[in-house]
Amino acid sequence: MTGEKDSSRHSFWITVKGYRLAAEVIKPVGFSPDKRLPTLLFLHEGLGSIGQWKDFPLALSKAAHLQALIYERRGHGKSDPLRGKREVNYLHEEALEYLPQVMKEMGIKKAILVGHSDGGSIALIYAAAHPGNVLGVITEAAHVLVEDITIRGIRKAVRVYETSDLRERLARYHGNNTDLVFRGWADTWLAPEFRNWNIVEYLPKVAAPVLAIQGFDDEYGTTAQVETIVEKVSGRAEGKVIFNCGHTPHDQARERVLSEMSRFIASLVKIKIR
Repeated sequence: MTGEKDSSRHSFWITVKGYRLAAEVIKPVGFSPDKRLPTLLFLHEGLGSIGQWKDFPLALSKAAHLQALIYERRGHGKSDPLRGKREVNYLHEEALEYLPQVMKEMGIKKAILVGHSDGGSIALIYAAAHPGNVLGVITEAAHVLVEDITIRGIRKAVRVYETSDLRERLARYHGNNTDLVFRGWADTWLAPEFRNWNIVEYLPKVAAPVLAIQGFDDEYGTTAQVETIVEKVSGRAEGKVIFNCGHTPHDQARERVLSEMSRFIASLVKIKIR
């Protein structure tokens, strides 16, 4: 397990489009800044936050010996709350308006994007629009289209939220943002106009190498998501389906995922700077 003694961590705020976004930079012990090296940039899931990544970014930063940045999108965690309802194109907005500003504010010229669920979709859209800024893309449980299982899974999540302690568990991370985070995510994905949402048209513009990971038992998507990513992107792509694993591979199959990501990142950095 990677802990504080293995890395330095610095929490701060990034202001983008008038919103304060909570952020954290992780640097492994002995890390020396090098402009040739990419930053690992973590993009959380639809109900996610910095805390919900647990110690995985620390572990991957140490294994790859790269600096990492994690930030909470508007409305999540300690970031400023959402103003109004989410639009159907909210993932495009995050990828094309917010993420470029985050990278500009942080002075990041080259990144390896590590996106979970919504974060994976954001990573693919960004990589298609800004190929020069992306050395590689790693997705976990990313959606590129809406499936029947997606809708069923979200409807089940709504029932669980209303009848269990899920709200209280999410509130540990999101505080007063909790209801807005959950309803903003669920209501948007369940809206009739969202049923035809997809980002398949962006995939051929993704030239950076891609590692697409998905749990075989993912309650929000089938392996068609990974298969579509691997088939459609223009760069080299690897698809990894992990058995006995659901929607959160970096937690449910931590060591396997850490190994796969570390191997993939090492190949990218070696190709780029050596």
